[in-house]
Amino acid sequence: MNTIIKDCITIQKQDDVVIALRDVSPGELIMLENGTILSVSDLVPRGHKIAVHEIAPDQDVMKYGFSIGKAKEHIQPGQWIHTHNLRTGLSGTLDYRYEPTPTWMPTIVPEHLQTFEGYVRENGEVGIRNEIWIINTVGCINKVCEALARIAHADMQGRVEGVYHFPHPFGCSQLGDDLEYTKQLLASLVLHPNAAGVLVIGLGCENNQIEQFAEAIPSEYAHKVRYLKAQEEDDEMEVGLNLLEELVMQAEQVQRQPVPLSKLKIGLKCGGSDGLSGITANPLVGSIADLIVSAGGTAILTEVPEMFGAETILMNRAQTPQVFDELVELINGFKQYFVNHGQNIYENPSPGNKAGGITTLEEKSLGCTQKGGHSQVMDVLRYGMRVQQSGLNIIEAPGNDLVSVTALSAAGAHIVLFTTGRGTPFGGPVPTLKIATQSDLAYRKKHWIDYNAGQLLEGKTMEEVSLDLLTSIVDIASGRQQTNSEKHGFREIAIFKDGVIL
Repeated sequence: MNTIIKDCITIQKQDDVVIALRDVSPGELIMLENGTILSVSDLVPRGHKIAVHEIAPDQDVMKYGFSIGKAKEHIQPGQWIHTHNLRTGLSGTLDYRYEPTPTWMPTIVPEHLQTFEGYVRENGEVGIRNEIWIINTVGCINKVCEALARIAHADMQGRVEGVYHFPHPFGCSQLGDDLEYTKQLLASLVLHPNAAGVLVIGLGCENNQIEQFAEAIPSEYAHKVRYLKAQEEDDEMEVGLNLLEELVMQAEQVQRQPVPLSKLKIGLKCGGSDGLSGITANPLVGSIADLIVSAGGTAILTEVPEMFGAETILMNRAQTPQVFDELVELINGFKQYFVNHGQNIYENPSPGNKAGGITTLEEKSLGCTQKGGHSQVMDVLRYGMRVQQSGLNIIEAPGNDLVSVTALSAAGAHIVLFTTGRGTPFGGPVPTLKIATQSDLAYRKKHWIDYNAGQLLEGKTMEEVSLDLLTSIVDIASGRQQTNSEKHGFREIAIFKDGVIL
């Protein structure tokens, strides 16, 4: 349990550091949990770490109850701890042993939050939006798709909840895994239940041919998909608008109805993290993940490189030895991806993360993985695949905001909970709910931020804030509320690329 002591916060009693809740000047005195008065010797920005006792060179520095790296030099009580005196303790790939943690106890979701108003599709899946999506098989046709979406969105307003296109540069001049990543990712987006109908548009000469792409669409979804090959039509705009009209006529027959919270799938993501991410917003999202899983729903976690240093916490929550083995393969496989490209596995955190108080990758990972809550890991999925099991799932994708949110959406997330300490306007193809780590960001960027986790530093309990945020999530899922990214029309996708382009 976090304990707030005036101007700093203690996360775990065994930690070697406290976290500044405001900028602290040299010579200031702060009171620790045990009543000790600590004299701060450096200028320490908000969200950064302060040593609470002496730390020897090469000694592990503890935060969250785990090592976040090794001291580069002798550190005195009251000193600022950051990149100048702390280094990562991680190196290379590792061998792992399955050591299951005790069974997690589900939490009880209040009765009034156990249902939301969703769209039940013909195959029993549920969407939280009734939209029409335009998916292009190749980047050459982006502008045609953009024009179609713009015209249809205006003309069909009120009949569906929008007509949207997601541009990308791929689908041609790709080989091997890259082409398969593109096909799989786009096919999974076509199947997403937030899209009542999908118009798939190709150019006609690309690698990602419509005929082969259509083979990845199961027959049970055929009713919601139309195909258009632009080179074969005299007027692709006219044909496209006619096909969109067919899809809209079909979609407007479906109305919202009460469905159990067990049908909801949430994606878990952080971006622009700071020193408070692992103290406020990420634990809050972890609490939401636990509530959704407790209700029989699904939480999806990714950002594999940001599990390095905290991966054993997730591995030991694997439901079975098989899931454990799959997670080990995922982690070590992603490390090998770095090695194959001659890159440092632990070249993280980003400049923005460091400015916000995160020093090493293990510190970032220990904060990042808290978004997954405490439930068992039920399944591990490869990039672009769709979730098949309820509960906590882990999907293969990098930490990049656009790529990982797209992968979460393709996996089936109805909504992505996106925590941030620095702020970002980005929105994915599904509602992307921004959660600020602290109140200053939430107040300054009201047009970006949807929820303020900084309340946890201002007297609110985790239970209070969790239920308040879950209420907002249910309202968004029910269409009573939009995220800021939706209001501004900020919707993007990005596709993972590994190989050459012809």
